Amino acid sequence: MKYILQDLKVKINDKIYIKDPESSALGKRIIENSIIMIQEIGFESFTFKKLGEKIKSNESSIYRYFENKHKLLLYLTSWYWGWLEYQLVFATNSISNSEDKLRKAIEIITRTIEEDSSFSHINEVLLNKIVINEYSKSYLTKEVDEENKEGYFSFYKRLVIRLNDMIKEVDTTYPYPSSLSSTIIEGALHQHFLKDHFPSLTNCNETITPTTYFTDLVFNSIKK
Repeated sequence: MKYILQDLKVKINDKIYIKDPESSALGKRIIENSIIMIQEIGFESFTFKKLGEKIKSNESSIYRYFENKHKLLLYLTSWYWGWLEYQLVFATNSISNSEDKLRKAIEIITRTIEEDSSFSHINEVLLNKIVINEYSKSYLTKEVDEENKEGYFSFYKRLVIRLNDMIKEVDTTYPYPSSLSSTIIEGALHQHFLKDHFPSLTNCNETITPTTYFTDLVFNSIKK
């Protein structure tokens, strides 16, 4: 899978950006350093002015790629969900048993992320932390319905559908596969957040992982 993913390009909806950041060295520096900065100081404190100072480039040059920092966050989170979808597809493609495939899918979606050397300018570990802490800010907006119509959340929705289909393969009679799928994906982010910041509110810890919890939840919900 490592060598296949080296040729992977996550194709982001071109309405999210003005100029494709993957098309230039400056664009890749914008992506690389925005990930580092957002993780360090948080999305609220992050500005294009601060990013420009960090990469020693004019603030105006960043606006040539993204209309605003909301669009940048949409780009980063879209890239993450697209990358995770590829991880899931490659990890489960050769598994014929439907239960084993679902277990592997849950593992891919809920596990602690390790850095993928296939993308030198994107630190997936830091990006995962941003998604855990900041993803809800990309859709809890007044514009969410319009942005949804424009396809800004297509990678995320496709991931939910893939998991939904795997659940139905295991149990065709289960009445809530879409709800369970979105619960796994959103819930995994929440459990990782609680584990890091509110450990008294979760059973997940160094021994019990979100993968353990969601595998138990899913297989105790279906095939009863």
